Amino acid sequence: MTLAPNAQLPDRDHPPDSTPLTTARRPRTAPPWWFMAPALLLFAFVVLVPSARGVYYAFTDWDGLDPHFRFIGLDNFSAMFRDADATQAIWHTLLIAVSITVVQNAVGLLLALGVNSAIKSRNLLRVLLFAPAVITPIVTAYLWRNLLGPDGAVDSLLGAIGLGAWRQDWLGSPNLALWAVVGVIVWQFAGYSMVIFLAGLQSVPQEVHEAAALDGAGPVRRFWSVTRPLLAPAITINLMLSIIGGIKLFDQVYALTGGGPGHATDTLSTLIYKDAFTLGEFGYSIALAVVLTIIVAIASTAQYAVLSRSERAAS
Repeated sequence: MTLAPNAQLPDRDHPPDSTPLTTARRPRTAPPWWFMAPALLLFAFVVLVPSARGVYYAFTDWDGLDPHFRFIGLDNFSAMFRDADATQAIWHTLLIAVSITVVQNAVGLLLALGVNSAIKSRNLLRVLLFAPAVITPIVTAYLWRNLLGPDGAVDSLLGAIGLGAWRQDWLGSPNLALWAVVGVIVWQFAGYSMVIFLAGLQSVPQEVHEAAALDGAGPVRRFWSVTRPLLAPAITINLMLSIIGGIKLFDQVYALTGGGPGHATDTLSTLIYKDAFTLGEFGYSIALAVVLTIIVAIASTAQYAVLSRSERAAS
């Protein structure tokens, strides 16, 4: 091989230094918030402006039709707390929300623990137990109204198995109607809570359970000391959804009982509907809606604060 003058062989022991590549960095800019302007304008037009106007109507005597109405200040709110039907509806709303939250989540957790085991039919059971949650609530309510009627399948079944003394007018009794409504809602949405709990259970490492079992912890102790703290996010989500859904409940109550018998199952939502579209008291009904919104905001904020603190303590 012939080398050119002043040419040198490459040094294999000391390769030439590689020249660092410089890449031009684009200067950082502030996020283009103006891209959100169309969505914000649409949201303001569809949600914020009507909501603000609705709050204003709560301080008027508007009947929903007459363009002429008077500003009456806090009269609607003061009348609300003098109205026995309104105070009873507030009590029913809170009672239903608490009952649904406790029972639905307890049943959902038990179902999740059951289908999280190694039984062969667990996948089929998951589908069957979750199926009611995907049915439209109004369809479920009409189905159960027929089942719980005086000549419905529930009373017929009780008579067929020799429990005729237990036959009741489930939706016509002032003492039973409210709990019948709670039972229907729990039946429909316990599977929904089950799925959320099941996702939390499947995220718990199996090695943790095995280590606790080797230490001599029984099933109850393992659940309380190992599984429950790791389920804190799922518990928070389920409790939040249950309490908010229970406070805003309307479809099932109105389809099952219409708020009756009398006012035995009236909630704030059903009373708002009746006052607005039956009695034409739109100003008063909007005042009820404002109170309902405040209750939802207070309940959800307080519950989130308590559950978040518990979740941080558990972690």
